Amino acid sequence: MLVASKLSAVGLLMAGAVFAAPAAPTFYKDVLPVLQNNCQSCHRPGEPGPMAFLDYKGTRPYAKAIKSAVLTHKMPPWPADPHYGKFENDRHLSDADIKTLTAWADTGAAEGDAKDAPKPVAWVEGWTIGKPDLILQYPKAIDIPATGTIEYQYLVIPTGLTKDTWVTAAEIVPGQRSQVHHIIAFLRPPGSHYMEEAKPGIPFIPNKENRTAGRTRGGADDMPSELLVGFAPGMPADHSPEGAAKLVKAGSDIILQIHYTANGTASSDLSKIGLVFAKSEPQYRQLTINAAQNKFAIPAGDPNYEVKSEITLQDDSELVNLMPHMHLRGKDFLYKAVYPTGETSTLLSVPKYDFNWQLVYYFEKPLVLPKGTRIECTAHFDNSVNNPANPDPTKEVKWGDQSWEEMMIGWFDVMIPAKNSPLSLYRSKTAE
Repeated sequence: MLVASKLSAVGLLMAGAVFAAPAAPTFYKDVLPVLQNNCQSCHRPGEPGPMAFLDYKGTRPYAKAIKSAVLTHKMPPWPADPHYGKFENDRHLSDADIKTLTAWADTGAAEGDAKDAPKPVAWVEGWTIGKPDLILQYPKAIDIPATGTIEYQYLVIPTGLTKDTWVTAAEIVPGQRSQVHHIIAFLRPPGSHYMEEAKPGIPFIPNKENRTAGRTRGGADDMPSELLVGFAPGMPADHSPEGAAKLVKAGSDIILQIHYTANGTASSDLSKIGLVFAKSEPQYRQLTINAAQNKFAIPAGDPNYEVKSEITLQDDSELVNLMPHMHLRGKDFLYKAVYPTGETSTLLSVPKYDFNWQLVYYFEKPLVLPKGTRIECTAHFDNSVNNPANPDPTKEVKWGDQSWEEMMIGWFDVMIPAKNSPLSLYRSKTAE
């Protein structure tokens, strides 16, 4: 009996050794690689993350908060329904990464040995696109008042380019992130009448009638003004798929549409835009277009008001990305493609839209859109008291520039053969 007991005890000890709990994760060996790959693009000095996750000292106080954020999928932000579309920039953390971060928090958030740390990421100061080939900046800082409604301002910046130039990546870096609601860079080729009243380098505030007229008149070839790149909270830099680029014609100007929001403190902004040039002439031209709807009135208190928009593409193209845009009452957004055959496909569903994250969803592979394909967008708005971001649920809401008004825009990028005119997307060849 005694021998049996001893053998049993030895067996239990051996089993315990075999099934011993794995070593608790440490910051340098286990956690830092996850942060580098998924978090540091925002969580570093000068970027939108409110704290930096570059080292143990800066990260340790937020261990429990990190655990909560990843378990609830609040971070990294990615509100798209995973059942639709495959996107190259999907920010979902893997189950293994979530397990690592939560286990680190649960086991005391140990530092570990700094020798186990991966090599630091060589972030380019202020840029996520790498070092730009061309940087354009305001000639003078723009003052931002502490209070009041700030109208959209437009700023003309000549590119100085003497030859047609293909751009594969572009990024806007705001000088005053806390008060920049958005900045959009439009291209104005030679001969365009868009914002012709504006003088280079001088902020210009047009009346709404002129602003609309200028945009629809477009360029010399009757194209609507072409969007190059934009900035909004959480919006990534713009990059083109391999073999594609955006065209900036020789002598073009960039017109910045600038929207500031007062936050109680007067300041100034000196934003800049960076461009990366193609190393050779691309096979495809990338274009940013949209399906928008500005004819709506959201009733006071309505928790689920629906707005739809659509656009039919009049030539073959390939779909590169999608970017839904609404304001503070935005609730959800859906893109569908209706093909000439009558078949339909859900391209993207964002069931919990968040104005604080204006994300662009890049497809893993561009999707072929045959001539006659219709892009349909459906959005819902929550103008009720149950929406914590709602500025005033007692007011009817219509289209407007300010955050307390609303917009409904389904932005998307397509590619066409580089030799083709963009007008082919807007005009039916049989109608010409």
